[in-house]
Amino acid sequence: MVQLERADAVNRAIQRFIGSESVSWREGRRAERIKLLQTRPWLLHYEDDVPYSLHYPTQPLFRFLDIADRRFPNATATIYYDSTLSYRALRRQANRFANALTALGIKKGERVALFLPNCPQFVIAYYGALKAGAVVVNLNPSSEARELQHHLTDSDARVIVALNASYPMLVSIQAETKIEHTILTGLDEYVSRVRRATLQAENRIPKNPLFDKTPPPGVFFFQQWLDKSSKETPLVDVAPDDLALIQYSTGTTELPKGVMLTHANLVANTMQLRHWMPDVIETQERILCALPLAHSYAMTTCMNFAISIAGAMILLPTPQTGVMLEAIQRNRPSIFPGVPNIFLAINQFPNARSFGVKSIRACLSGAAPLPLEVQEAFEKITRGRLVEGYGLTEASPVTHANPIFGDAIAGTIGVPLPDTDAKIVDMETGWDLPIGEIGELVIRGPQVMKSYWNNSDATQRALRDGWLYTGDIARMDEEGYFTFIDRKSDVIQKNGRVIFPRDIEEVLFEYPQVSEAAVVGIPINGDFQNELIKAYIVPTRNAKPTREEILAFTRSRLPETNVPEEIEFRDALPKTFVGKVFKRKLLEQENKS
Repeated sequence: MVQLERADAVNRAIQRFIGSESVSWREGRRAERIKLLQTRPWLLHYEDDVPYSLHYPTQPLFRFLDIADRRFPNATATIYYDSTLSYRALRRQANRFANALTALGIKKGERVALFLPNCPQFVIAYYGALKAGAVVVNLNPSSEARELQHHLTDSDARVIVALNASYPMLVSIQAETKIEHTILTGLDEYVSRVRRATLQAENRIPKNPLFDKTPPPGVFFFQQWLDKSSKETPLVDVAPDDLALIQYSTGTTELPKGVMLTHANLVANTMQLRHWMPDVIETQERILCALPLAHSYAMTTCMNFAISIAGAMILLPTPQTGVMLEAIQRNRPSIFPGVPNIFLAINQFPNARSFGVKSIRACLSGAAPLPLEVQEAFEKITRGRLVEGYGLTEASPVTHANPIFGDAIAGTIGVPLPDTDAKIVDMETGWDLPIGEIGELVIRGPQVMKSYWNNSDATQRALRDGWLYTGDIARMDEEGYFTFIDRKSDVIQKNGRVIFPRDIEEVLFEYPQVSEAAVVGIPINGDFQNELIKAYIVPTRNAKPTREEILAFTRSRLPETNVPEEIEFRDALPKTFVGKVFKRKLLEQENKS
């Protein structure tokens, strides 16, 4: 009796006989890897323990907090003016917040606004709102009334959590919004009585006279409100694809837009960062949260990342250099996400080394280009690693980073994170450009936003065929490293030539008497195709550079067409709340004058 073989087995045998390409699963995997590296050359530069692709848990973002409590209930979650919360305490407080929201009638998908600086209440409210199935509206705590009113009105938020010092402003705009409930808190909450008295005596945190009064209807005091609620897990079904966050873009060059990020987006970016730092040890890391958690960069790299590894968040309400260094000395952080201005300020602070900065092992710089001089000086002081990365609110926000302990290339934003595709396209046609060409950076990955809130036109411009068009100009080299050139909207048009402000700013930074610089194009007689180059300069301490000295220096390093035509010296430049130069404000000031 002859046994017949299956047809596919016969076909495989025939293919082996005539010499097909793949003869084993190992060879097949090798061929797949070669093909992958041809299209994504950056993968060659991943550190050894960083995977090309990740498995993402199908869970809401707050599950990281639940897991941290279950596995490490006594691990420190927050450090705030020397007072701490464990992960068990943090989870129970978040549960109380969620159940209290439900008792107010807040339903799944409704918006809860956070108008807070860095403090334990922010973390509690953020994760508590998500546990209730609500959508967090993360607001800049330094916003003025007009901007705050716009965001509250645009998002239709029903609840706002804010400092009691903000209450008069909230009252003044409430009638124009849909806010029904206001939860007030103070920076002295979650601080021990002894430490509170010291901080108030030093005018580091204000007293809370409101807490001695009975609040009007619709107003609640944070801890009193939580104490009346259950600490048990809320019974709200939240799916990974549900909307978690509306984060308004900073709007440095255009008006802010509400970015819609799902739980899956935020989980993906948190996991990408977690695996980008393969040497982290759960419960052993301390993350310095000097950047405002109200910004997407700090929200992900400081808060969500810390909770995913059961790390301790060192919460600083204000990023003052002296306060930061004191916190470093007292709490010994190992990881420090920041921006160039913060690292520069530490470099320039007298005797910075004496504050024990050598505990800092790894730093990621974002939000603005990292000058080489700042990077080298900071690494010399701390003996840690400082690398530049890149992101935008629309991508949760991190998409690129230099390897922390691997092949970091100064002056670049590094390579795409796992499962992130990136390419450079022509700014007019949208066609793919060859390696080395300058064009618009476009990105694809699991961290890319769902859409813009109430702005379908902007969504259609930004999201095309699965790719996010960033509005940033960049180039990619043969190794797969990307270099940020400039914002598309910042490009200066002059007599038919395209000029990149960053090229001029980098030269100005080289001048020893320049501390900060920003370059913008000012339309001549309203003609945006013919702009005047103006540089705004903040001199270093006690320095008094002249216009002639600056011009002579730039002429020695730039073509004449790129030399600034106007120079204005200032004591400070307008900045966003994460320290990025606010160029839109500079242009608005020019228009007014």
